[in-house]
Amino acid sequence: MNKSQTLLDLFSTQALQISLPLFVANLLLSALLAWILGRVYVKFGTTLSNREQFARNFLLVTTTTMLIITIVKSSLALSLGLVGALSIIRFRAAIKEPEELSYLFLAISVGLGLGAEQTVITTLAFFVMLGILTGRHWVRRREERPNLYLTITCPTPTQAGLPQILAALKSHATAAGLKRFDQTPEVIEASFQVQFESVNRLDACSQELRKLGDGVRVSYLEQSSLSI
Repeated sequence: MNKSQTLLDLFSTQALQISLPLFVANLLLSALLAWILGRVYVKFGTTLSNREQFARNFLLVTTTTMLIITIVKSSLALSLGLVGALSIIRFRAAIKEPEELSYLFLAISVGLGLGAEQTVITTLAFFVMLGILTGRHWVRRREERPNLYLTITCPTPTQAGLPQILAALKSHATAAGLKRFDQTPEVIEASFQVQFESVNRLDACSQELRKLGDGVRVSYLEQSSLSI
């Protein structure tokens, strides 16, 4: 009888005793931390995607996680229901950069911590991690890094293959690193981080790349200024 009663108590949905002022304070704090995380990601992130647009998701992810944990933390039945609901949902967003996933995990962790009312340790850990991220950025900034993102797109039936593209970059760029390479039956797309000494070297590289085929398209995204 005692075991049966214990199981019933364990799976029963009890009335939640939530402090409304504390809930509101943690919700506002989660929104503030999500906004700070977004600003850090936009300023110090290195992904090739639109960081400003991606950072807007942090607010909703953090506050939603905080709300869910606040509701289900006192009931095992609700927790199991949450697991079942998440097994039905399929997230098919194309997250291709590990850095994006890392920031999402941090946003979710903030929501989990504040939802569990671990406000002090969550806030402290958050700012410590942000301090590490920003400190690493300033240390790496002193090193010579590529100053442009270069994307080369060309139709597949052309002589502009990856070896030819690398040869052109090697003859004009002081540094080049392959970030991403996609190939389909219709198109080849390669993304690089490159370093040029001057605009003249950049222009010469662009002209050589375009000579590889009529359909070759070259685009640059500035990361830092070039000397003229």
